[in-house]
Amino acid sequence: MARFCSSCGVQMGDTAAFCPSCGKPAGTSESAAPAGIPTSSGPTQAGAGLQDNIAGMLAYLLIPAIVFLVMEPYNRNKFIRFHSFQAIFLEIGWILVNAVLGLFSFVGIFLLPILWLAFTILWVVCLIKAYQNQMFKLPLIGDLAEKQANG
Repeated sequence: MARFCSSCGVQMGDTAAFCPSCGKPAGTSESAAPAGIPTSSGPTQAGAGLQDNIAGMLAYLLIPAIVFLVMEPYNRNKFIRFHSFQAIFLEIGWILVNAVLGLFSFVGIFLLPILWLAFTILWVVCLIKAYQNQMFKLPLIGDLAEKQANG
């Protein structure tokens, strides 16, 4: 049965004495809980949170990226912070490309559909890499996202 840290929500091994993420003591097991205190197991436990790869993937939907950057415990996790910042920077880049090509309507008419397809493919690749627990860095914005996530 999976155990989760009651402080930060990270999944822990069955025999772990301390949380590998925040270092807090694991406490007692669920079977040792006093009578009258309800227990639950798995991700439905209060404070358990999302798995890192799921949160990293959801960050590419943009609104969750902003939420993850301000909400505990996600804003302390470098993996989730990295994907959140990369998603935000990717969206800003796409907005800038649209604005610049919108100024040149004769070129934009032909290039925007191709760039939209390329952006969509890039976005899907980022989703998949986040789900696979990989910190896939995009050119230019990946380094910026890494600096922000570590800072």
